[in-house]
Amino acid sequence: MQMKYIANVFLLAGLAGCASLPTSGPTGKQIEQSLRIPDGKLPIKVIEVSSLDEVPAARLAAATGNLPDLAPPPTDMVGPGDVLDISIYEAGVTLFSSGGGGAENAMVGVNPGVQVQKLPPSRVDDNGDITIPYGGKLRVLGRTVGEVEGQIQRALRGLSQNPKVLVTLSESITNSVIVSGEVNRPGRLVLQTNHETLSDVVALAGGYRGNARDLIVRVIRQSRTVDIRFNALIDNPDFDVPAYPGDRFMLIHSPQSYSVLGAPGKVEQFGFSRSTVSLAEAIASAGGVSAGTGDPAAVFLFRYVKDDAGTDTPVVYHVNMMTAGSYLLAQRFSMQDQDVLYIGNASANQPGKLLQLVSQLFTPLVTVTAAVQTLQN
Repeated sequence: MQMKYIANVFLLAGLAGCASLPTSGPTGKQIEQSLRIPDGKLPIKVIEVSSLDEVPAARLAAATGNLPDLAPPPTDMVGPGDVLDISIYEAGVTLFSSGGGGAENAMVGVNPGVQVQKLPPSRVDDNGDITIPYGGKLRVLGRTVGEVEGQIQRALRGLSQNPKVLVTLSESITNSVIVSGEVNRPGRLVLQTNHETLSDVVALAGGYRGNARDLIVRVIRQSRTVDIRFNALIDNPDFDVPAYPGDRFMLIHSPQSYSVLGAPGKVEQFGFSRSTVSLAEAIASAGGVSAGTGDPAAVFLFRYVKDDAGTDTPVVYHVNMMTAGSYLLAQRFSMQDQDVLYIGNASANQPGKLLQLVSQLFTPLVTVTAAVQTLQN
């Protein structure tokens, strides 16, 4: 009698808190019911993935088409901040050079040969102007080096006998880009040909640090900002568009990940093992559907998708892994950053859970019974 009393105490204590059996999440039917909410409360689009038509196209993490498409300017175009080296060659009557040291030849002299005078470095001011002795202020903004040479020659005409001018860019600001972030040599980079692509800029900056799959290239051009996965430049040459003078590049460490919840073999947040991961690989990485608690027919993927207006719209994809074709579709279904993969709890496993619970409750009971019998003996 005493043994039965002790058994009942243990059993009642174990079942007292079991108003409902433990579960890893809702079942597939419960999710489907929760998604059938009247329009306007929670506008979630549900897509049954049963053919290739329902498999979303892989989102190529490139929007380089949003960058202004600008024709490359000449590599020797002059702009604010540039420093020009100017040399003036004169023959006969000279304005800048003198053959002797006399006072009468201090500024203007007569020389039988060609004389050259190198002026101090001229920095183009914020308005795009430079100042030439005797030539005055000249607007050089947007002109090439050759055009600037012609401007100076015309300004000195009549003051010097047929002067010839040579202009070179000693410091180029206009024809450069700024590179920062996960590169080995951040800083200002001068474009030598104006045909360097986005990946060329990274290479000229000493290459990237870290793993290419974890990097984003942020390009700021004029008023536009575009983020593109660095691997997309490698996998899709069409995205590797030319850089443009004035661009700003930032290489950002931003690993991609997805979360697996519900009843898989392993609930965890997973990082992308490479640049692209399929749904089939994501399920396999999580240990597949749990044999004891999961429902292969209730595989759901939750994602935000941008509509034509650029607004994030919640979308739920349902895949029934009980059909053979779904395994082929899952290979074509690409995961995206911040996806949530949910494997529904199987409703049919509730009796099994009850038996497991009772077994766990009776295990300590058997132990206590054996201990009491030992004491009585």
